[in-house]
Amino acid sequence: MARQARYDRQTALEKAVYLFWERGYFATSMKQIEQALDMRPGSIYATFGSKDKLFSEALNAYVARGNTVLGGLLNQPGPIIDALQDYLRNIAIACHPDSSEPSRACMLVKTLLEASYTHSSIADQANELLYGIEQSFAAALTRARDRGELKPDTDCQRLARLVQAQIMGLRAFAQRETSAEQVSQLADDMAALLEPYRAVH
Repeated sequence: MARQARYDRQTALEKAVYLFWERGYFATSMKQIEQALDMRPGSIYATFGSKDKLFSEALNAYVARGNTVLGGLLNQPGPIIDALQDYLRNIAIACHPDSSEPSRACMLVKTLLEASYTHSSIADQANELLYGIEQSFAAALTRARDRGELKPDTDCQRLARLVQAQIMGLRAFAQRETSAEQVSQLADDMAALLEPYRAVH
């Protein structure tokens, strides 16, 4: 009978996501990775290849999780503006000080800021993932415009960038020593900025 591995690859990857999300790439040592994943160095390298490859997989897993939540909102019945406003307000809830998330800031944005001048391949990956998210927003907004939910002259690509900037800014603001009420108020203010794009019926 084959001996069962002491760890599950997906579980180990999820632990890596939380560790890197909290500490970032450079501040995370191999010893901390070993402890968080409960794996020996040889097993980590055999499973993931290297610290860089593990981080790359963790970044992809972080985005995949976010895309699942975002996709559920964007594909639900009802106006796209409502879904995006709900998404902003849900971020405010997720950024509550008592949240179980390891950081209130976005892992992608933290990576981009950390690696832009020190680790080009990691920065390039973060940029590509952010661009993919922007395109998802643009595609959803284009569908909404075609359905008559948005004003006919709406520049959906430009609006997608605005939405992404709001999300990045909201998460960055929440990283400050500020109250949950203030973050919630900011999310409401950002949500209100989307109102003028609604089609008038």
